[in-house]
Amino acid sequence: MKERFVLFSPERWLSVEEIATHLGVSKETIYRWVDKKKIPAHKVGRQWKFKVSEVDSWVTTGGATDSPLEITRR
Repeated sequence: MKERFVLFSPERWLSVEEIATHLGVSKETIYRWVDKKKIPAHKVGRQWKFKVSEVDSWVTTGGATDSPLEITRR
């Protein structure tokens, strides 16, 4: 019997620009979320990197919603 091998392709890291495009927001919004420690992000050297699966999970659990207090502060 032949053995079958499943190739595993690890999820790649996205840049600030790529995750902003994925979410349809500006890079400034991403940096604001990073500063407030809201969005799941990982510092790699001097750059912030993101996993789509982590960010999508964060969005679907309500992490990207603004509270009324945050909206009025802008």
